[in-house]
Amino acid sequence: MLGPLVIGAFCCTEDQLEALRATGVRDSKQLSARLREEVYALLPGLGECRSISLPPRTVDRYVDRGGLNELELDSFAALVKAFEPDVAFVDACDPDAERFGRRLAQLAGDGVRIVSRHKADRDFPVVSAASIVAKVRRDSALSELARVAGECIGSGYPSDPETQECVERHARDGGRVPAWMRRSWETVQRVKREHPARTLDRFET
Repeated sequence: MLGPLVIGAFCCTEDQLEALRATGVRDSKQLSARLREEVYALLPGLGECRSISLPPRTVDRYVDRGGLNELELDSFAALVKAFEPDVAFVDACDPDAERFGRRLAQLAGDGVRIVSRHKADRDFPVVSAASIVAKVRRDSALSELARVAGECIGSGYPSDPETQECVERHARDGGRVPAWMRRSWETVQRVKREHPARTLDRFET
């Protein structure tokens, strides 16, 4: 609900894959924050890390027109083009993983074989590394956001009670939410519906 959408990528040569596995790399959700940071610190020695950070207002614009998948596809394609790999393994952002792969291949251009799978961050070490890049960089962005905002905002995810409280504080009066909050997210919209803006006539006697 809060902060940027971060898409991570990691590129290495095939002969580096065993060394990559030896770092303990895995789906970032399966690692503690400390272990993610430790593995992340090792990645530059094995390949190249990149990411794209999409601010909330950009995410909102795409969600408003039902095109979040389009935003993710464009971002994936930009990262693939930046690396120019022989093969790109991707965690599909579409219920139909093969369709996602076909569409990405069209955007990425000739010469790249796309392997598109659900739960690719669990099954392919190179995608696990990409998920760690995204998670560590997003966590860093949230920490900076909390510092600048001067308040506790939590992890930014809907399941986090601190994030829920933050959204309640800013959205309950029905007014404009901060630029770092994803107003298009259903949870934010629900809070705004449940706590509409107060008007002067409500206090007339």
